[in-house]
Amino acid sequence: MHRASTGNVSAGNVTGRGPEAPELLPLARQVAGAAKPGEQVEAYVARSRSTEVKVFGGEVESVSSATIDGVGVRVVTDGRQGYAWAGSLEPDIVAETLEEARDNAGFGSPDEHHGLASPADAALPPDRPVTELDLWREALAGVPAEDKVVLALALERAVLAGDPRIRGVRVASYGDGAAESAVANSLGVESSARRTVCSCAVLALAGEGTATRTGYGWSVGREPADLDVDEAATMAVERTVRLLGATQPRSRRLPVVFDPLVSASVIGLLAAACNGEAVLKGRSMFVGRQGEEVAAPGVTLLDDPTTPSAYGASAYDSEGIPTRPVPLISAGRLGGFLHNVYTGRRSGSGTTGSAVRGAYKSTPSVGARALRLEPGPSSPEELMARAEGGLYVQSVSGVGTGASPVSGDFSVGAEGLMITGGALGEPVRELTVASTLQRMLGELVIGSDLTWLPGSAAGVTLLIPEMTLSGS
Repeated sequence: MHRASTGNVSAGNVTGRGPEAPELLPLARQVAGAAKPGEQVEAYVARSRSTEVKVFGGEVESVSSATIDGVGVRVVTDGRQGYAWAGSLEPDIVAETLEEARDNAGFGSPDEHHGLASPADAALPPDRPVTELDLWREALAGVPAEDKVVLALALERAVLAGDPRIRGVRVASYGDGAAESAVANSLGVESSARRTVCSCAVLALAGEGTATRTGYGWSVGREPADLDVDEAATMAVERTVRLLGATQPRSRRLPVVFDPLVSASVIGLLAAACNGEAVLKGRSMFVGRQGEEVAAPGVTLLDDPTTPSAYGASAYDSEGIPTRPVPLISAGRLGGFLHNVYTGRRSGSGTTGSAVRGAYKSTPSVGARALRLEPGPSSPEELMARAEGGLYVQSVSGVGTGASPVSGDFSVGAEGLMITGGALGEPVRELTVASTLQRMLGELVIGSDLTWLPGSAAGVTLLIPEMTLSGS
């Protein structure tokens, strides 16, 4: 498919947005309203502002900011789809982008399932109105860059003062973003959304003798006032210092407890396996298993973008469809998959309001926004007591290469601590934990400590009664 690119903006550059900058939804409507007979037109218009600060050694390493405007236009004619985008909202450029999308449609392959979201696709049951979400904080725009630098420097100082064994900070940072978008199509479906998010994060370095370890800490919110520098610093210090003296354990089979930061990665693998696009391509371990028991009875997995505390929350998806809770696994049974309009039509299941876009430069794909496992009744401490003699995994590596949502194979590098007397004990490193996702799901015990993290999945403490540890 051909694409048009005009006036892209990179970090550090700012588009010419003045007081006359166009409102996004009226602009999207205008483009969609230019559809010719027999043609479907969709416009996705986006605007974002972001800031990133990095500090090191008590000095500012970098400060960058960007304001990016753009539009993506999709045209469908006789089952042929064309797409074009531009990094500008100037009227002439928007008009050129529409013409480019029309031209590109002529090169597309016919597909009876191509087509834009219809009012029927966007309809919710009468007893389920569109969720109202308050995800925007005006205060973010009023915080000067100097204050953001001060926050990052304060985080670095707090970590360095947290423990005498802290040798340094590899990076301390602050980042934020304010994103607005609107979508409208010639069939009458339209929506708009906006949200803010900010975070601070730090990677600490601790050492004793020649041994050094690293650990991560963070805080996230929708405006700087939500951030807790002390909490982020304490997290980084504790997670770093407790790994000092780590050794390689002997190989064996044992219970494994996953830290919430780790479990979010595991849940992300399940999201990939429940992606309707992957299922249609045969690239999921759940192909052909809908309605079957695929997990322990206590396992319920759902994607719910209507959850306001989720940082991927949104009332509408990227095609203008209202979002809703989508049960994927209910009490251990596989219920369904995530779909956008196209995959919903191909599968016969219909859209689940799960269209996502990386930016205005791409057509809608399928993805989770706010995935979570329903918490269980047991606290993390109770799970640790049940895992006596086992391993607490604090961090993993190689998830992208060692774990597969297609086959279910799971083998990743890890570091953490042995569990002794129901508490964290001897630190360990240079090890691998392995099983299969199918077996892990079948034995999974879920903790009560649901934690929303940056990204599309929540973390929670997990216990897998038996995995293979490969060490010395």
